[in-house]
Amino acid sequence: MRSRASTADSSLHLPAAAGSPTGAAAGRSDLGTLKRLFPYLWEYKWRVVAALSFMVGAKLANVGVPLLLKNLVDTMSFKPGDVQAVLVVPAALLLAYGLLRLSTTLFTELRELVFAKATEGAARRISLEVFRHLHALSLRFHLERQTGGMTRDIERGTRGVHSLISYSLYSIIPTLIEVTLVLTLLAVKFDVWFAAITGIALVFYIFFTVTVTNWRTQFRKTMNELDSSAHSRAIDSLLNYETVKYFNNEEFEAQRYDENLKRYRKAAIKSQNTLSLLNTGQQLIIAIGLMAMLWRATQGVVDGRMTLGDLVMVNAFMIQLYIPLGFLGVIYREIKQSLTDLDKMFTLMEREREIADEPSAQPICIDGPPAVRFEHVSFAYEPARPILHRVSFDIPPGKTVAVVGSSGAGKSTLARLLFRFYDVSNPHEGGRITIAGQDIRHVTQASVRQAIGIVPQDTVLFNDTVEYNIAYGKPGASHAEVEEAARAARIHDFIASTPLGYKTMVGERGLKLSGGEKQRVAIARTLLKNPPVMIFDEATSALDSANERAIQAELRTAAQNKTTLVIAHRLSTVVEAHEILVMDNGRIVERGTHAQLLEMEGAYARMWALQQNSSEAYA
Repeated sequence: MRSRASTADSSLHLPAAAGSPTGAAAGRSDLGTLKRLFPYLWEYKWRVVAALSFMVGAKLANVGVPLLLKNLVDTMSFKPGDVQAVLVVPAALLLAYGLLRLSTTLFTELRELVFAKATEGAARRISLEVFRHLHALSLRFHLERQTGGMTRDIERGTRGVHSLISYSLYSIIPTLIEVTLVLTLLAVKFDVWFAAITGIALVFYIFFTVTVTNWRTQFRKTMNELDSSAHSRAIDSLLNYETVKYFNNEEFEAQRYDENLKRYRKAAIKSQNTLSLLNTGQQLIIAIGLMAMLWRATQGVVDGRMTLGDLVMVNAFMIQLYIPLGFLGVIYREIKQSLTDLDKMFTLMEREREIADEPSAQPICIDGPPAVRFEHVSFAYEPARPILHRVSFDIPPGKTVAVVGSSGAGKSTLARLLFRFYDVSNPHEGGRITIAGQDIRHVTQASVRQAIGIVPQDTVLFNDTVEYNIAYGKPGASHAEVEEAARAARIHDFIASTPLGYKTMVGERGLKLSGGEKQRVAIARTLLKNPPVMIFDEATSALDSANERAIQAELRTAAQNKTTLVIAHRLSTVVEAHEILVMDNGRIVERGTHAQLLEMEGAYARMWALQQNSSEAYA
């Protein structure tokens, strides 16, 4: 057997922690997981058939080696002075012996060469499907997930494809073929006892290995759960690096991480102790079987029933047979682990989409600035905590409507519903959202999101260049288009002043940029997208007053002839909106223009007065 496995426990292919948000497997059997994997491999059916043929050829050549070795040893029992026997027969046998050895390696490498495309192709397709499915899942799933645990599920599942194929096609099946050939040869060429001894040893070996490995699973499971827990905590702590620093909690985080590592260490030691027991028991069974076989073969040579070559052949067969069996514990465990990892990834792939397109959904049709309408919209993230209560309003084509109110009033929820990250909670009561008169639940999500551009309150950037992040609004945009958008967002001068210009890396989540710089990058990429519907969710909240006024002018220009929803806390940014909605506890309590709302002397007027007084106090 090739050195693909070792008798030591591997830290690869660990399952995710229990209760992972990726979803628990619904009791799928190992056979069910294999059936789920089979279609991905069967796309390469001719490669599968060719690989199996090469595998059989390799095992036939491997079994032929001891047979030739027997003939070579027997041929060496020549009569003194017989030149032909010494020079011709052994030379031919030696040549054949070398060719068989070469054939074994050649067939094995051909098998791997032919099947590599199938393995990598299946792994690529599965990984791509998981990636696409994750992007298709609802925002609720991504808010609840643990990034560290989920990425490990995907990583282990992808590795599981390689491991499962490697250990089954390259280890288990070839070993079964070789065992069958060897037992048949021993029974036919000598007597049934040789096959019986080998068979009994194999039965005891396999029974012991499977029993102990299954018993060890509980320790492996505990170890894996603790490993995932430690990993998730470490990732969470590093992602919140600044918060850790703000509160001087480096040692607290290290102690929390170390507590997980200590528990993991105890579980790993217990797992290693049981592995040592498994390896010792396996070698004991192998040693007893070998001794019994060699004793019978030696007795046969003494009795004249067998030649010295027969003894050598039996010994060679046993060595060839028991060497791969020595890895059976590792192979069995890794196959079981790979099946578990694959099942977790398949379960993730099968997780139902909370927000899915209808089977007959067509792309939304928009000709010019569309009207946007919220009709009696109610919504709750959790049933016991409603957020919106039958909210209704219109955004006329090409007009701007602003929504203001205190934190938690439900303003940002409007944007999430318009993007269809969630569906309205009361469609049975007539609750719906339409764009250009089309219910967004009845058209494709991709077309709805393509028609909307947003500058979010919390801007998160990719760990790439400034140009990449701006161009993300329109993949394939030219540098001139990116620069034009940057100028409109008033960030071009800042970018040009950096040593690398538009090739400047922004860091993970854009942490190398200030809040205002990130927000201007977000504005630039939305301007570059140039959609018919715009959403500004606190688009200038991180900017200073001078830049805010300048960018507000750019945003007003960008919003011309576009249907725009503005969500704001600072009322000074929405005074020119065609209509302003005041929200409180998920309801619209006032609506009108800036002047009309001030005349009402209600909630808006009080908010305006409060903010004006605050501005004067800081002036």
